[in-house]
Amino acid sequence: MKRKSLFALSAVVVAAAAALVPVLWSGGDNLHNGSAVAATPADQAALIKKGEYLARAGDCIACHTVRGGKQFAGGLPMATPFGTMFTPNITPDDEYGIGKWTADDFYRAMHTGRSKDGSLLYPGFPFTSYTKVTRADSDAIYAFLRSVTPVNVPSRPHELKFPFNNRNLLIGWRTLFFREGEFKPDPTKSVEWNRGAYLVEGLGHCGMCHTSINAMGGPVNSAAFAGGLIPLQNWFAPSLTSNREAGLGDWDPKDIADLLKTGVSNRGAVFGPMAEVVHNSLQYLSDEDIQAMATYLKTIPQKSEAPEHLQLETSEQFGGELLKQGQKIYADNCAKCHEANGLGRPPHFPPLANNQSIQMPSAVNPIRMVLNGGYPPSTDGNPSPYGMPPFAQALSNQEVAAVVTYIRMSWGNHGTAVSPQQVSDLRSAPLD
Repeated sequence: MKRKSLFALSAVVVAAAAALVPVLWSGGDNLHNGSAVAATPADQAALIKKGEYLARAGDCIACHTVRGGKQFAGGLPMATPFGTMFTPNITPDDEYGIGKWTADDFYRAMHTGRSKDGSLLYPGFPFTSYTKVTRADSDAIYAFLRSVTPVNVPSRPHELKFPFNNRNLLIGWRTLFFREGEFKPDPTKSVEWNRGAYLVEGLGHCGMCHTSINAMGGPVNSAAFAGGLIPLQNWFAPSLTSNREAGLGDWDPKDIADLLKTGVSNRGAVFGPMAEVVHNSLQYLSDEDIQAMATYLKTIPQKSEAPEHLQLETSEQFGGELLKQGQKIYADNCAKCHEANGLGRPPHFPPLANNQSIQMPSAVNPIRMVLNGGYPPSTDGNPSPYGMPPFAQALSNQEVAAVVTYIRMSWGNHGTAVSPQQVSDLRSAPLD
């Protein structure tokens, strides 16, 4: 998913998403099994192809490629509460990339969160998830990255505030929040369920956005996958738990699969950071792996919602005075696509009635959609998506608050009202 977590991305190679191979949890291969077996050109080509697929699935290009820049050359700035971090060059350049890294070095970064020289990596690099990646998959990603065109561009140093620029502080963080270990399939579950778990919890590192982050930059494990505000991006990553108010609840697995694969389903559409994830990554996964993810996501136990202090709070006091105004604005600007009864015309125009993303405790996403508009991603399954026009120039803060309040409180929706100040706070938020 384009993951801009609290710590952003680390100063070393980020690997990829899902183990999408026939033998999902294979042990090793001839790169490291102690018996030196020469790989044939065909074997190497297959390994690179597998690694390319995994790197695409992991959305590596989104974080390690500046718009208009060389692929995987890094340099993308990521603002965090602790300063700005810059993604590294992960091309096989000997001077500035990973050209002198071995497969062992790469796996150590993935599995233990340590760079080639042994230095600790910042947890914006999701080694807490990648530790679950199998050695075989790590080697495939490494082989692919070694095959791309080297780019002789240095990685830009991070610009972190004191004392966060002291990597030694990461020792304490790791003690609290990091547990090393490869994924172990649950023998009581199906092969499909286990594959989905591996994709979601390991290489897919979905929890980095869909689990709240505490003040120390660590995941709130008691609310795993229960959603939370993505700091500084000002988008709310919705709950993935089986919770009818904010999560997947009564979603059919097919609707989940459609949303992941195409960006739209009968239940809604993806926008913001998730749209980039679908566009760059998830649309390229096989149907079997998407279905595996959907199967696993439906079984995630219900969790608590994101801590209150990590949500933009809503304001009850504005409800009554805004509803009437919001109804008129909706009729004039929204009903043509989303229908007067809020049922929309899915999948192109998603329903607003009984839409969990509309009713979440945080009103960030509907406010941003009204202000900024946007398009679901262009995918093979939905090559010409219908978009949402922006209303930031046409509607005042009061008017946006009115129409969002109306949508959140109509047709049986149980959302709370929003205030003009909340709209004002989000007007200047970054668009991605």
